[in-house]
Amino acid sequence: METSPELRENASVDTRYTQNRELSWLRFNRRVLCEAETPTTPLLERLRFLSIVCSNLDEFFMIRVGTLHDMAGAQEPIIDNKSGMTPQQQLKAIMQTCVDLYADMDHTYVTLMNELYGADVVELEVNDLTAAEQSEVRKLFRNLIFPVLSPQIIDWSHPFPHLINLATHTVFRLRRIERDPYSDNEAPRFWGQEPSVQTDSIGIISIPDILPTIISLTPDCRRFIRTEKLVLAYAAEIFLHYKIEESLVIRVTRNGDVSPDDDDYIEGDDDFRDLMKRILDKRKRLAAVRLEVDRTPSPYLGSFLTARLQLSADRVFVTRSLMRPALADAIIDKVSDAMRVEHSFPPFTPQEATAVDTDRSIMEQLRERDLILSYPYESMDPFIRLLREAVNDPDVLSIKITIYRLAAVSKVAEQLAAAAEQGKEVVVLLELRARFDEKNNIDWSSRLESAGCRVIYGMDGYKVHSKICLITRMSDGQIETFTQIGTGNYNEKTARQYTDFSFMTSRQDIGRDGVAFFNNMLIGNLEGQYERLLVAPLSLQEGLGRLIRREIERAERGEPALIRLKLNSISDRRMLDLLQEASAAGVKIDLMVRGICCILPGIEDLTENIRIQSIVGRFLEHHRVYCFGAGEDSDIYISSADWMTRNIRRRVEIACPIDDPEIRKFLLEFMAVCFADNIKGRRMLPDGSLTELTPEEVDREQLPPAAFVVAQGELPAQQWFMRTAIAEAEAKAKELKAERADELDRRAAARLAHTRRRIGAVVPEDAPAVDPTPVPTLSPAAPKTETGFWRRFRKAFERWFGGAGE
Repeated sequence: METSPELRENASVDTRYTQNRELSWLRFNRRVLCEAETPTTPLLERLRFLSIVCSNLDEFFMIRVGTLHDMAGAQEPIIDNKSGMTPQQQLKAIMQTCVDLYADMDHTYVTLMNELYGADVVELEVNDLTAAEQSEVRKLFRNLIFPVLSPQIIDWSHPFPHLINLATHTVFRLRRIERDPYSDNEAPRFWGQEPSVQTDSIGIISIPDILPTIISLTPDCRRFIRTEKLVLAYAAEIFLHYKIEESLVIRVTRNGDVSPDDDDYIEGDDDFRDLMKRILDKRKRLAAVRLEVDRTPSPYLGSFLTARLQLSADRVFVTRSLMRPALADAIIDKVSDAMRVEHSFPPFTPQEATAVDTDRSIMEQLRERDLILSYPYESMDPFIRLLREAVNDPDVLSIKITIYRLAAVSKVAEQLAAAAEQGKEVVVLLELRARFDEKNNIDWSSRLESAGCRVIYGMDGYKVHSKICLITRMSDGQIETFTQIGTGNYNEKTARQYTDFSFMTSRQDIGRDGVAFFNNMLIGNLEGQYERLLVAPLSLQEGLGRLIRREIERAERGEPALIRLKLNSISDRRMLDLLQEASAAGVKIDLMVRGICCILPGIEDLTENIRIQSIVGRFLEHHRVYCFGAGEDSDIYISSADWMTRNIRRRVEIACPIDDPEIRKFLLEFMAVCFADNIKGRRMLPDGSLTELTPEEVDREQLPPAAFVVAQGELPAQQWFMRTAIAEAEAKAKELKAERADELDRRAAARLAHTRRRIGAVVPEDAPAVDPTPVPTLSPAAPKTETGFWRRFRKAFERWFGGAGE
């Protein structure tokens, strides 16, 4: 395994103001669990949050624990440069933290199940079923479940099977009942004597994914039972001639940290798609890193499982919680519509962006001004419209785009394919190594290539995580460009769930950088020079360092100095040290970090000027915004990059400067509202723990007056953004409706004046001239009903001619 550059750095660093990355992440996941425990969060949404905690933990063990598992076996010691801990020490601390986390998850699960019971939704055991229900589920088991099961018995002639990663398995300790070979009955035994037995065997029945997660005994899931509980209950009908001494439900998590850049997986002139398919297959067979069980196993069975899986006892977690995260969705999908509405967040639909004119070409509008979309509060449709315009515009020469994650059904991909089919040059830099989206991206790469797109699979050794789309067009013999740069993926599904910005511009300096970027990517050049964009792995870290040092110099001169960042994670050691240096110099630093945060705030003489907050709410906070400086001369960027080593030095990322005054003002106010949130917002303490904010702690500088309700603790930021988007969209719709009504009235008056002139009637001096634009008329096939236009025409006619006749 190749060690990352950050881990190879000298470990003799100052760890007084930094914390371990893995423990910081576990604190973040504990914060998500708080949402599952919050009574004001709707019940079914709390169940979803618990499911998110479980699935987050799955990925954490697969990737982060998997990585530490590999590092622990390295010949040379690898010391974490933020905590001074060895891999073994980190693993020990993780397991100790997870014991408490599992206990909290179980407590939350029991609480939620009790509240569901209060809402008349009950999880049952087989023994809880009525006689009629037991008869029904037995029939269901025999007819639908039993035929797809593949039971196995582990003994000297049957080796331990491979247990699929994150699949659910039932495990049994069995004792064979000796029988008389000449009789169908058990061998005779004295009263009270157990049948003669052989050595215990182990039985395993895996639960196939094709089976439902739960069996609902009523149409609206008021009474349900987990599928694995039925397998446990009727296992005796499968393991004939065996007595079941013990049974468990288990789930194994395997190391998922497989890199396609490892030499072990590269074979000659492999097609990269074939390589990624082998990687996915390899991931399923890697070493186990965690075992979850639904109850404490006996010493015999526990020792058997840990020995066969080669796990230490501290990697075994007993849990009553959502061992299968899909359980939450299964319950939510099956409850009644009325209950789902009552116990979920109110529905929200992304609104039309009020800055975008729906009646005009997007390209035409971009020639006049830059545009920014704020997901999920605003719809992704304007960007889709831009692509559609490019597809249908004969003067468009090419569309080039980087893609990290796509939706399974993607309008973006449809437009790219349509453009290629029309003969335009379409270049798609599709990152096949997007973790856990590899298969979807492999499928899309084949489909896009079939449509005629040129698909590039990324850079050797560097994932392409940037979000950029470049459209080139010939206009009056000159090339013009339209560039879109975002903080999030081109994924219509996550655009409704994640908070992101999508910036669109026709600025030619940005367009020139876009052209240079794609040319560099196509020839594998990571050292390209750019006029405005900061591009990792080279100019981004240089540019950020330069901007931080500029603020340090301002502070040293006694000038106002400010750094305000919104990130998902920050862990890069060099960036941490630069921020600490800036804080010590007197620069005010505000960080909004949702997840991993390895710098600690408020430490005397080190990070006293650093304030760190986070938001966990209905939507996943996903923006990356960098603000350097106070006032009008500040530099503002949006970016795809977090401040982690992998983003800054091991990926291709882009940070785009924002020059438009209106968009700059919008971004600064947006950030101010986020920092003002004292309902879903939390503040980090010097020890790394999180505490609730109070309205008195809120910095109201740059906060728009309408958002004071956020600062006063009346609304969380996300809810305020939703309400604002709805209010602005409704106001715009009302304004457009009024404008159209006025236009219709004006046209009606003009027609009447024209008619009066023709018949010699008196015409008012201020009567409008006839608009040459055709007036809407009724189609001959349309019903003969009076439309709004004709109703206004008739009323105006009566009013005008009535006045002339007096």
